[in-house]
Formats: sequence, C-alpha cells, structure tokens
Amino acid sequence: MSATRVRVEAKGLSHRYGHRRTHIHELAFAFDGPGAVAVTGPNGSGKSTLLRIMAGLLRASAGTFELQVEGVSLKPGARRLALGLATPELSFYEEFSATENLVFAAQAHGLAAPAAAAAAALERVGLSPRANDLVAAYSSGMKQRLRLAFAMLHEPAVLLLDEPGSHLDDAGRAVVRSVVEHQASRGLVFIATNDPLERALAPREVSLDPAAREVTHA
Repeated sequence: MSATRVRVEAKGLSHRYGHRRTHIHELAFAFDGPGAVAVTGPNGSGKSTLLRIMAGLLRASAGTFELQVEGVSLKPGARRLALGLATPELSFYEEFSATENLVFAAQAHGLAAPAAAAAAALERVGLSPRANDLVAAYSSGMKQRLRLAFAMLHEPAVLLLDEPGSHLDDAGRAVVRSVVEHQASRGLVFIATNDPLERALAPREVSLDPAAREVTHA
C-alpha cells in the first residue's frame, strides 16, 4: 500500500486535571509522515493524555492540535477514520471471539469487507490460529495483540500505541516491531513508552519530561 501524506502539529498544547495538576504544558511539535515518533516521559507526565487528545477523545485545556491527511485538516469528530489507537484501557466483549469483536468494529467503521479486514488484522499480529476462540480464554498477552489488531483494522493513516509491549513475550514484541515498521512505511506511528527497546523503534521523539523536555521536529 502506498504511503499516505499525513502531518500532525501541536501548538501551545496544554492539559490540566483540576486546578493544580498540569500534565502537559505548552507542548509544540510538528511531524510529517511517513515515520515513527516516540512519546516519552516519566509516569504521570501525560503520555497517555497526549494520545487521547490526538485521537480526539479528550479536549486540551489550551492550545491546538491539527491532523492533516492528504492536505485536508480533520476535525476531532472525523479523526476516528484516520487514526487507530491501542491503549491498555481498551477492552473487548469476552463472550465473543476475536473475529466477532473485530468484525463488529469493522462494521462500525463502515468498512466494505469487515470479515476480510478482521482476518487480515489478526494475521498481522499472529492470532489467526486462535481467531475463533472466545476472548475470555485469551491470556493478557493475547489481548494485547488483539488491541494492536483493533487499532490497525481500518489501515489508519496515524497509529497511536500506548505502551504496546505490555504483557508481551519476545514473540509479541517482535509483532510490535513489525506493526511499527509497517505503519512507519505508510503513515505515522506514535509510541508512548519508557521501554528502551520500543524507544529504539522511533528515530523522532516528543519528550514530556518536565525537567528536560525536547521535541525533535520532522
């Protein structure tokens, strides 16, 4: 699949919880695809919050975030078609199989061939042999792989991965590496992580460390 022309840009982006806690303060960055970007910082610095703002699931307290796909700026409500998000909070219907969960999601996305999309996503993360098993029977590592499949289901222009290596063994981490490499060749992928191995997958970085925040621009 050919690369999608994509750009993300944040200006003065801030987010505050309550009156005292500021997780993100006047963040600025701009990246053009294709490529991979690491989002780093200590626990509580706002890595997950930033991904949620980018996905349009959370409104920033101040500043702006813009996503452009093929030169068109997308409003927050329209971003779900261009973005894929894998987060530890993502859960599935445990009484359904992995295939049934992904087919349902594909239908919600309006994909033309939901079953084919689900099968392709499960194949990419190595879950095809267990595709028809109930999610209730999945280990924590298998559920993490399923989150990755869910995020990639609609071939998004931008993929947002929040701690993608959680609960994964070496084989699972190889899946993460493959997913990142695939996405980085055709769009943009952001990896929120403090894991050195995951950090090494992304040559560019957004640091949320309040002590020494640096932003590497595209």
